[in-house]
Amino acid sequence: MKRIKNISTAFFITASVMTFAQTEQDNQKERIVKPATDKNTTNIFLAGDSTLTDYTLESNYQEKRYPQQGWGGVFQEFFLTDSLKTFKSPLAKNVLVVDKAKGGRSTRTFFQEGRWRYIFENLKPKDWVLIQFGHNDESEKKIDRYVDVPGYKEYLRLYIHQVREKGATPVLVTPVSRNYPWKDGVLGDSHVDYAKAMIEIGQEQKVDVIDLNKLSREFFTQRGKDFVSTTYFMNLPEGKFTAYPNGQKDDTHFQPEGAKAVAQLVYNEFKKIVSKK
Repeated sequence: MKRIKNISTAFFITASVMTFAQTEQDNQKERIVKPATDKNTTNIFLAGDSTLTDYTLESNYQEKRYPQQGWGGVFQEFFLTDSLKTFKSPLAKNVLVVDKAKGGRSTRTFFQEGRWRYIFENLKPKDWVLIQFGHNDESEKKIDRYVDVPGYKEYLRLYIHQVREKGATPVLVTPVSRNYPWKDGVLGDSHVDYAKAMIEIGQEQKVDVIDLNKLSREFFTQRGKDFVSTTYFMNLPEGKFTAYPNGQKDDTHFQPEGAKAVAQLVYNEFKKIVSKK
């Protein structure tokens, strides 16, 4: 663990200059959900990209973004009082989801911009952190966000170490599937290398992994390409939504129904993990 600690320190020093400026810039653009500090509330922090971003936190959401939504934006809805009673777990009486995910972020840029630092500094013992990256790490043509597989693994090790350092629990979540490639009615894998890498880190670090890549592909296949494309993903007709007057073809991001469906998949697996503790 010595190597990881040294990397952690070096990264914090390197990022410190831009951290506060970037965090303040983000604060002006989005409403911040402040983590709970009391012992009666368990925080569940979300670290990731656009597929789990809560877009309702952004200003002028209805005019600029609706109906785009990430699964993290609806995750809180699954932790109502009645559902919490069904947990055989060490969760507190209340649960607060703190979604720090942001579109376009990879494991590296999420750290460099101070979004990870916000989570680290606000973590308390017995909190949880769900970590889902891969969509942007694997974008080789976008050098501003690209992270190769070895680097991806190293950032995941860093995140895991720092969550544990605060007495909290990390959970890795493989990147949710895109709406391609389809063949003979079956949705194929668009995240082969990075999903595999995350699973390997989970095994190496003895961290629970929610294989959302696999779960979502199977789920979308059951629903069928036509239904998923028009109901779950951001494939929109002209003239229906203010933010997209010309319509849109987008097989990566979700409409509210897609976000809810994916959040349900994550919740089901998270409940199993928590119940084992």
